[in-house]
Amino acid sequence: MILLNLSKRAICAPLFLVITLFPGFVSAQRMMEKLDRGLIAIHQSADSVYVGWRLLGTEPHDVSFNLYRKTGNGAPVKLNAAPITESTNFVDTKARFNETNSWFVRAVIKGREQEPGKAFTLAANAPVRSYLDIPIKTPAGFSPNDASVGDLDGDGEYEIILHQAGRGIDTPSPGISGIPLFQAYKMDGTLLWQISLGKNIREGAHYTQFMVYDLDGDGIAEFACKTADGTIDGKGKVIGDSTKDWRTLDVAPRNVLYGKILNGPEYFTIFSGKTGEALATTDYIPNRYPLDGWNGHGGNGGGDNTGNRVDRFTACVAYLDGVRPSVIMCRGYYGRSVLAAWDWRNGKLTSRWVFDSKDGENPYSGQGYHGISVADVDNDGKDEVVFGSMVVDDNGKGLFSTGYRHGDALHVTDLDPSNPGLEVFGIHEIEEGTKGPGVTVYDAKTGKTLYKGHMDEDVGRGVADDIDPANPGAEMWYSGSGGLLNLKGERIGDAPRGVNFLSWWDGDLNREILDGIRITKYKGPVLLEAVGCRSNNGTKSTPTLSADLFGDWREEVIFPTTDGQSLRIYTTTIPTAHKIYTLMHDPQYRLGIAWQNVGYNQPPHTGFYLGSDMKTLPVPYIRLVEPKK
Repeated sequence: MILLNLSKRAICAPLFLVITLFPGFVSAQRMMEKLDRGLIAIHQSADSVYVGWRLLGTEPHDVSFNLYRKTGNGAPVKLNAAPITESTNFVDTKARFNETNSWFVRAVIKGREQEPGKAFTLAANAPVRSYLDIPIKTPAGFSPNDASVGDLDGDGEYEIILHQAGRGIDTPSPGISGIPLFQAYKMDGTLLWQISLGKNIREGAHYTQFMVYDLDGDGIAEFACKTADGTIDGKGKVIGDSTKDWRTLDVAPRNVLYGKILNGPEYFTIFSGKTGEALATTDYIPNRYPLDGWNGHGGNGGGDNTGNRVDRFTACVAYLDGVRPSVIMCRGYYGRSVLAAWDWRNGKLTSRWVFDSKDGENPYSGQGYHGISVADVDNDGKDEVVFGSMVVDDNGKGLFSTGYRHGDALHVTDLDPSNPGLEVFGIHEIEEGTKGPGVTVYDAKTGKTLYKGHMDEDVGRGVADDIDPANPGAEMWYSGSGGLLNLKGERIGDAPRGVNFLSWWDGDLNREILDGIRITKYKGPVLLEAVGCRSNNGTKSTPTLSADLFGDWREEVIFPTTDGQSLRIYTTTIPTAHKIYTLMHDPQYRLGIAWQNVGYNQPPHTGFYLGSDMKTLPVPYIRLVEPKK
């Protein structure tokens, strides 16, 4: 990794600056997707248009831009008197809205204009709104739930892979669930494919974790998830035996197994992102047996053989060799935890390694969360898996376990710039028969505890990031925190009402509070209220997806409409003076978008400190892959 050293003044101006090599600098570059400019033009008001575009992670930071507008059949007009150097956005107040307008940018490198990027067009008399509306085909009895993104056709633009959820049932509960469906859409609403996981995959937050990522380095993303007999791929081909029904259908009174799937084969499948075709299917690692071998310390349904603990799944993508991504499928976290890493290379699916905590006496048992994170915690260029209270090294060996056990919310980034490297903030369930802190912050490289509090009390929600410019570094707040705390646990103000999600939305470097369908400034106003939309996942109140999808480095947020017939992608129209490359070219953040849908959805974080007192901006050591169309 390379660092740009910034003064406070420099972060608000063009980032020219001293380049220093990070101590863990390695020779291999990570293979990442080649994106286009992602230019977006959105009405800021009835007489102005906000225009934003990407700075790529591989571009020199002194690159500047010229912005052009083409109105009707007229010639393009340059809108800026001098090249734009300090940001990647512009407010156009001179467009004629009764005519069709198109905007495009040209990069300027060493005084020379480069080829124009793709244009974005607003039709004549386009409605004044801060979102894109994507019509979707929601089947009767389904509702749009979580989504991910990937470039499925190699055109430099993201496509959306949407989980259309049927009736969901939690793992402790009996009942017949709906069938999970996945649909891939272009940004204009074109349906590319649909995959049905079939009746032998149960619908629910803990069952189906799906990964979307370019796993083989051909510039086009794949789709990967757990499958079973009767799964139907995007071309109509059935995986396994379509005649099998492995659900427990005995409706005897109080049958706690009714509707659960505790027998039959379990598969893992890689699908083509372009067509939805199943490319490779193998046995899922690990299998479910013994059913009572996944228990923890009671609580949350207790130890059982009824399919509660065994069917707790998570998943992620990680650069385990520092160059190409691997997909990791995980099972169990209250007791035994198994992480299975897979490589998809040259049309072949192979097992890379399997980490198995095996039993309750193992220090790595019971440490997993309802979510997962991925980061290069030891700065060797390769990723580790941060599974709540433990970290698994890139080689599949346990790096360390803190012993603080299971929890619901996990945040991994550079929370404390005064402490070298990354930190992990987590909240903990104090399960029956256990004691310990309800909240911890630990060093991601060593596992050293930096803070612990709320002793022997269960904490259900928690967030950490820089939301208050008055306090150095990040802040944290959680259920029962009694206010906003610094990383020493000292109260420094009132806590935000939202304890679920985050978004970089306005013009400064602090993050905003995303909760339900609102984005709110800490100690400030509501910046977005997505009227006509809803959030997902009950009280978790999470979006379909929040990610830097286009425009500059700030994040977009996707919500389904209340009727379930559209997705709305909201984007900021607030100018910023900060020039930062797209967050999707920060490897940790990009991997965070891949795992965002997993379990209890958590917001993505960068692999560096991004906040109001930011001193350095890392240059990502990546190589963009030319798509093989």
